[in-house]
Amino acid sequence: MSEASTTAGRTAQATATGSTTPSDGRRLTPRVLLRAVSIGEAITWALLLTGMFLKYVTQTTDLLVSVGGSLHGAMFMVYLVVTAFVGVNQRWPWWMFGLGWFAAIPPFATLVYDWWAERRGALEGGWRDAPPKGFSLQRIVRWFVDRPITMGAAVIVLAVVILTGSLSGALVGPTGAH
Repeated sequence: MSEASTTAGRTAQATATGSTTPSDGRRLTPRVLLRAVSIGEAITWALLLTGMFLKYVTQTTDLLVSVGGSLHGAMFMVYLVVTAFVGVNQRWPWWMFGLGWFAAIPPFATLVYDWWAERRGALEGGWRDAPPKGFSLQRIVRWFVDRPITMGAAVIVLAVVILTGSLSGALVGPTGAH
């Protein structure tokens, strides 16, 4: 059997069964993506906590609070978006979305959530195929997954918009203050 017919057979079977096997050659599976962002979110927590220690305990500098806080804010938002993408793809119940989003609040809890979700089998498989017709969140997720550069650009734009809004308030101060 030729490789082309084997691949076509796998694609037809995956479409018919809704399979999420990572046999399409993608290395960036939902598990890998969530793990990477969970680790990034935890690293930015560590930066922010280190900055707070330097600012409030040693009273040496507050630079790391600004840098760590901005990076952590961006990674926090990226984590929420990625958790939503992975949750839609994996067809999680609503409470798993909530638990995943809540895990972004306490320091390093995203690592615990990632570990727990993997042990539970909630991160198994690859990216699902989009339904052939109609509007669905799965179609949006698959559109972005098929266009990783566009997905990366959209995440960067979202982070810049959010950070610009949060930093403008911090730099300008409260409106109407004289």
